[in-house]
Amino acid sequence: MSDILCIYYSRTGNTKKAVEKIARELGAEVLELRDGVDRSGWRGFLRSGLEAMRRTTHPLKPIETQRPLKDYRLVIVATPVWAGRCSSVVRAFLKEYGNTLPDAAYVVTRGSEEKSEEVYEQMDRYVPGGHVAAASLRVGAVGYAFWREEFLRQVRDFLEQK
Repeated sequence: MSDILCIYYSRTGNTKKAVEKIARELGAEVLELRDGVDRSGWRGFLRSGLEAMRRTTHPLKPIETQRPLKDYRLVIVATPVWAGRCSSVVRAFLKEYGNTLPDAAYVVTRGSEEKSEEVYEQMDRYVPGGHVAAASLRVGAVGYAFWREEFLRQVRDFLEQK
C-alpha cells in the first residue's frame, strides 16, 4: 500500500496523463475526482470556465482511498487551469478535505504559455501547511519533461527529509 496519493481532475485527459506518469514514477496511489457535472464539449468548456471564475463548486462524488487522507506522507493534487484558476472540481475537494492533508504538492496543467503559478496560492488557501513542491506543465511544450522531472526531484527530496 502506497503512502503517496495522487488525486486529480481532468476534463480533457491532459491532467490525467501527467498524473499517471508521476504516480508510476513514485509508486503512488491514484484517484480521479468527479462531481457528476457534464463538462463535455464546448458547453462544458464554458461551464467550467465560468465556475472557475466565480469560484463555485458542486458536491463531489464520494472518494475512496486506501487509507485516511491524513495518513499519507504526501498528497499530490493535480488540476487543469481554468480561466487562470484552479478547477472547480479540485476546489471542491480542497474546500472539503484540504485541512486534513498532512503535506501537499501541486501539479497544474495549462493550455497557455503562462506558467499559472498563482494557482498554487489559490490552492494553498485551503491547505493549512501550503505546498512542499509544485509544477506547472503544458503538454507538448518545450521543457515539459524537464519540469516534470524537476517536480519529481522536489518530491523525492521532500520524502527523504521526512
